[in-house]
Amino acid sequence: MQRAERTIRQPAEEKPAEGLRLALFSGNYNYTRDGSNQALNRLSSYLIEAGATVRVYSPTTDTPAFEPAGELVSAPSVAIPGRSEYRLALGLTAGLKADLAAFQPTMVHLSAPDLLGAQAGRWGRQAGLPVVASLHTRFETYLSYYGFDWLRPTVERYLDRFYRGCDRVLAPNAPIADLLRAQGLGERVRVWGRGVDRDRFSPERKDMAWRRSLGIADNEIVVAFLGRLVMEKGLDVMADTLARLGDQPIRPLIIGDGPARAFLEARAPEAIFAGHLDGDDLGRAVSSADILFNPSLTEAFGNASLEGMAAGLAVLCPRAPSTSALITDGHDGVLAPSPDAETYANAIRSLIAEPLRRLRLSRAARVSSAAYDWRAICADVLDVYRELGAAPASRARSAA
Repeated sequence: MQRAERTIRQPAEEKPAEGLRLALFSGNYNYTRDGSNQALNRLSSYLIEAGATVRVYSPTTDTPAFEPAGELVSAPSVAIPGRSEYRLALGLTAGLKADLAAFQPTMVHLSAPDLLGAQAGRWGRQAGLPVVASLHTRFETYLSYYGFDWLRPTVERYLDRFYRGCDRVLAPNAPIADLLRAQGLGERVRVWGRGVDRDRFSPERKDMAWRRSLGIADNEIVVAFLGRLVMEKGLDVMADTLARLGDQPIRPLIIGDGPARAFLEARAPEAIFAGHLDGDDLGRAVSSADILFNPSLTEAFGNASLEGMAAGLAVLCPRAPSTSALITDGHDGVLAPSPDAETYANAIRSLIAEPLRRLRLSRAARVSSAAYDWRAICADVLDVYRELGAAPASRARSAA
């Protein structure tokens, strides 16, 4: 069984997660980069630094997108038809069960409601271990983008059974937590938010020389999109919006890549496609924009929107549970009352016409982003593990 291991140096201070042995199950831990696996890797790094042992079971490829945190065990998988960049785990095989038995976890954490996650949850319950699930993606909302609305009731029933089988369910924000509670999950729901690197995404990283190197005039307003280029991100609405703004001094900047790139290139020929960026290059690109436009209705949290806020951009999103948790409309961003192209285009026209308003929004967004600290947010998850008896209750959280 293929394994890639990474050791993270422990601090000399007391370790509040010492004794925790976490079996984490993921549908994609590092073979492509997305908001879900970035959060999981952040959590694993935090727990390892705090003294835990973390073992991750996930599909893998020979060309991972980045080095993972923790010990990664490859789960047998196949490419998903039509979306070959993603892989589907074939379940909890005998080999994985043997590896789990040898590892002797004290906690099972499920991050995807796939076959592997469902069978791992059953294994954990049979072993008498606490089982936690974290919600990263609203999979049921994807169906509309691929013509499978008729499947939504079946998928929603499956998801309900999956999460009801867990001792705790970690929602990405308070509105989705309230939704899950109202659906019958009650007191088992907790909130695990997300953090942002405010050094990487910062107004100080705005680079006019870099903009000019792309052919962007200084008087042009850069409207950026950040994310995977897949249809469920609202790319059709984004293309229609940009088409309505031909009379405006804007330059669309598309940061990211994916199977729908050709669709967007054909519909938005005036856009600059930066492709997939990482690290400081990513921070520079986002921070060098003026407006972040995120039309997705399928986000569970909205990592790209938060990164735009930290970068000091005026952020435009639809009004949805995830965006309402991040943005106060008119204070640190704009929530469109209707997720259609004309409404978005009018909002962008208003931001262009009112530079002082755009400046006020961007400054407030930067201030609001300070509340999203990764260490504090990951400590909340450790508290949930401790609540379930998987980590020593006597360790002080402040030692983390």
